[in-house]
Amino acid sequence: MESKANRQQRIQTVCLVILSTVAVAVSLNWLAPVLVPFVLALFITLGMSLMIDLQMRYFHVPRLAAMIVTVIVGLLILAVFALLISAAVGQLTANAATYEQQIKSMIDRIAQAVPLDTLGVDTSDEGSLMSKIPGTAVRNVLVGTGMAVMDIVSRGVLVLIFVIFLLSGQMVSKRPVGGVLGEAEAGIKRYIVTKVLVSVITGVLVGFTLTLLGIEMALMFGLFAFLLNFIPSVGSVISTLLPLPVVLVSPGISPAVAVMAIAIPGAIQFAVGNVIEPKVMGRWLDLHPIVILMGLIFWGMLWGIVGMLLATPMTAVVKIFLSKRESTVPLARLLSGRLDVIEDAEEFDEPDNK
Repeated sequence: MESKANRQQRIQTVCLVILSTVAVAVSLNWLAPVLVPFVLALFITLGMSLMIDLQMRYFHVPRLAAMIVTVIVGLLILAVFALLISAAVGQLTANAATYEQQIKSMIDRIAQAVPLDTLGVDTSDEGSLMSKIPGTAVRNVLVGTGMAVMDIVSRGVLVLIFVIFLLSGQMVSKRPVGGVLGEAEAGIKRYIVTKVLVSVITGVLVGFTLTLLGIEMALMFGLFAFLLNFIPSVGSVISTLLPLPVVLVSPGISPAVAVMAIAIPGAIQFAVGNVIEPKVMGRWLDLHPIVILMGLIFWGMLWGIVGMLLATPMTAVVKIFLSKRESTVPLARLLSGRLDVIEDAEEFDEPDNK
């Protein structure tokens, strides 16, 4: 009877966990317009507070002055990012006619190689759909880029407001470091510092390589390599393939240069992500790769690209909180990939079944 009661209690607990997870997910998705800028600002504030602490510790700068310097440096970095994106959009607009002509010539070559006439596609008429594809494609890219930039600017203003209020709150109240929150905060700061350094190295190497190869908008692709490096596994693949459309439509790019423009950044991403980053990051994350991938999918479905950027540290924080309660320690061990939890549960059931 005791075994049956324990089993029923375990089933009820699992059902409650599933229902609670679904309810929390729905709430996070519903509150995304407010929570996404706030959580992003919270992570940015933790990184900026680390810079403030370093100034106070090693340069003996007053906290208010250190905060002002940090905010100015952050605004300068955002200005550099904005200038790079603006220059890339301007270059894309200036070369729109060239790209359109190059796309049209590619379509003509494909039309000659593939018997589209037998499929009922009219390629002879100048007003046909095939002749309108290049202009439509370039126009859609320009419009989409402009809307994306405006969306980033609007979200950036809200994030900046949250950051200023969070930093001001640190001036008023000094929370003692310790406990679960202190451990989570220290781990997030370590993750931010490591990830930023590794991403900067990746972005600089990719941008420098593409510049040497003569690829247009090389600096912007280096910036994207820096940003997408925060997305585990998927981000490196996207940033490696991102220059491919520009390489294909740029005149004067030889096949050898086109191959190197993809192969060399891919090798850089692989070396940094699989050799350098694991050694620098250490064992703080302690998450199984499958868990990281599932967290990436989960937070990406809820909060989009920002959720994918913050998926790994948020999953690691969840594991820290689970590991501090005796009833949820098995879940934390599962997130770390320790399947001995399942084996222990099977051994627990064996005596009751006899």
